[in-house]
Amino acid sequence: MRRKVGIVVGACAALVLTGSAGAVAWNAPTGDDRRPVGGWQEAPAVEPTPVSLAERAAKAAPVTTTGQPETEDPRTHAEPVRTKPAAPRRVVEESAAAAAAKGRQKVGELLRVGKILGYEQSPRKETFRYPGASYVKLHFDRMMMVPGDYLTVSDAKGEESYRYDAPPLLEGASVDKWAMSVTGDTAVVEMHRGIDPLGTRSLAGDLGVSVDRVARGFSRTEQRGVPEESLTAPGRTGREESVCGSDESKDAVCYRSNDPVAYTRSKAAARLLIDGTELCTGWRIGANNRLLTNNHCFDNSDAAYETEVWFNYQCAACGGFDTFKPTKVWGDQVLATNHTLDYTLFTVENFNAIKKYGYLELDTARPAKGQPLYVPQHPAGDPTRIAGVLGDKAGNCAVSDNGYTGYAAGSDVSYYCDTEGGSSGSPVLSRKTNKVVALHHFGGCPNSGVRADLLHNQLQSKL
Repeated sequence: MRRKVGIVVGACAALVLTGSAGAVAWNAPTGDDRRPVGGWQEAPAVEPTPVSLAERAAKAAPVTTTGQPETEDPRTHAEPVRTKPAAPRRVVEESAAAAAAKGRQKVGELLRVGKILGYEQSPRKETFRYPGASYVKLHFDRMMMVPGDYLTVSDAKGEESYRYDAPPLLEGASVDKWAMSVTGDTAVVEMHRGIDPLGTRSLAGDLGVSVDRVARGFSRTEQRGVPEESLTAPGRTGREESVCGSDESKDAVCYRSNDPVAYTRSKAAARLLIDGTELCTGWRIGANNRLLTNNHCFDNSDAAYETEVWFNYQCAACGGFDTFKPTKVWGDQVLATNHTLDYTLFTVENFNAIKKYGYLELDTARPAKGQPLYVPQHPAGDPTRIAGVLGDKAGNCAVSDNGYTGYAAGSDVSYYCDTEGGSSGSPVLSRKTNKVVALHHFGGCPNSGVRADLLHNQLQSKL
């Protein structure tokens, strides 16, 4: 069972707040409506830090791969989506279990709740509010509804909303359904009743909808205290941090004028919300419905199916407070996965919605030592950032070793490009070819990614 597209706007700039606790408001980044659409309550005397985990809903035009705003109806709308097949999903050969979520950045927590709504004495609307939460994601374990009835899960203002139609009655008694997350600290679930010509509701004793769990996204302050979950290459005990020296990464939009090629390529990177509380990065590979991330992020279709894939989650202005409207789609099928080369190739539902963000290609040749690089990524779940300084100088983002040992001898390319937890699965691109030369997976300074030429040899027939 799938949902509908919503609208999200977040905050991207560093904030410095002093004195008593206050609220910072921001405006929609495009269009004529400049009214404040949300605010972020924050504790006093906060250190400057990228703000990306306390988004509020607002109308904002997305940006095409050329960087120009699109014309789009900003109203949320329902889209019919297929129901998850009842048959077990196939686990691809060579699959390996994720290493205890290591390398997937923790960005939220699961909470147990017990709310019933919809029929007889139960309320038809429930509000789940967690002050300071960056997102709220609901889980249903029962959806016994009359055909024609449906649920909506929305943010507090109803500007981001997803629809859930009634499943067949016999299937609704015991379900395992995650809703798409809504941004901000409040989710409102409401039952909408359709026409009931057969009088089914008169037998409503066994009907009802149950929310048993909630994933609550960490606030910005909480996220700052979460340990980084970067993998370190086997046999090495490098620093936990993957920022090597001073952090040279910047919001992707900072590159739009000075390095438009890197900015355009960055739009093919996606933010992956996995299991409701963990993050990795993924990206479109080739022109077809294919995306790539790490095997340690997920390795089977069941996990892909419940993963949210966010495109265009980027800051609207360099050092600004707004993001463009992300396009959220669900993952679908895992086509190939491998532990040693730490990749998972998968598809998404509603592929047409993400075509406009472009795609990347693998470089079939290993880059030379010293070759300048850049890495579009979602470190700690931030809006897209790019590691690699602007201009001609490589800074610390260049090939250190093109035969570095990862899970196998010589399998990786190493570099000192700045990454953080959540960057797992990011594309590492050559500034010479603007093609992907590595799939990032290890931190530790040097950081490293699996060689693209090895990936090409395994994946070319599946792309």
